[in-house]
Amino acid sequence: MQEKTDHLAVLFADVVESTALYRRLGDVAALHIINAVIGELKAVLPHHQGRLVKTLGDAVMCLFPDADCAVEAAVDMQHAVAALNPSGEKMQIRIGLHTGPVVIGAEDVYGDTVNVAAYLADAATAGQILIAEATAKDMARERQDAMTPIFDAMLKTTLAKTAVCEVQWRDDLTERTQINMNIERTIPQDIGSLVLTLGDRECRVDYWNSTLTIGRAPDSGLVLTDTLVSRRHATIRVERTQFYLVDHSINGTFVTRASGEEIHVVRREIMLEVRGEIRPGYSRTGRAGPFIVFHRDRRSMYRV
Repeated sequence: MQEKTDHLAVLFADVVESTALYRRLGDVAALHIINAVIGELKAVLPHHQGRLVKTLGDAVMCLFPDADCAVEAAVDMQHAVAALNPSGEKMQIRIGLHTGPVVIGAEDVYGDTVNVAAYLADAATAGQILIAEATAKDMARERQDAMTPIFDAMLKTTLAKTAVCEVQWRDDLTERTQINMNIERTIPQDIGSLVLTLGDRECRVDYWNSTLTIGRAPDSGLVLTDTLVSRRHATIRVERTQFYLVDHSINGTFVTRASGEEIHVVRREIMLEVRGEIRPGYSRTGRAGPFIVFHRDRRSMYRV
């Protein structure tokens, strides 16, 4: 199938606390319950012109022709799962959806619209349906009355602040949390960047560029050609308010803290503090070689 672009609604629905379920019940029993929930989600799709793109373990990704169909399906999904009680387990899902241009391939769908929908699903709590303000404006007027703005978000696609709305689907009004309009609620909280320098090359890791690869492979974010460096040596990522280095290599990564302490990280992760040095594959005491200098810069590049 040749790739094509279309304007559609993308929906992600994710089973909440599935990891804990597997840990508590074991693989076979937990998989039976997860499959029951996924089956309910799939059953909703034909009633709203939806189609399943793929399952992702305990989540589904779906496509709809417009925002109204997607939101109606999301509401039905929440009701269906709320009524479900597989093996005596009370299950919950969280849903994020977004409308916009998507690239449709043979077996998958790509583009910024997909990324925003996935982000909203990740930001949602148990039982929530989250949509961006732009999607809410695409909907029929009567449906917009069921939308409640709950926080602002900085989206990677535009680097601009947008309102995120919750779709109200519960009949019990006492279940709704009252919104305090006198405080600012923006996610992700702006924590600035982690700046990494290798020679004359500088990279930043932040909420808009959330991962950076280090390695010998030419497509790495920071390339070190030393043979002690693995092709995919390490990854730096941001999680909430901290930055972490995750080692994937054979020889490990040596991280020097501001105090001068050097830590050898092998196939595990370490939180990167305010400043320090990173040496992939070799210690500063063992040999000379190129190394990465990092420091925390709390001034955002993308303030609005």
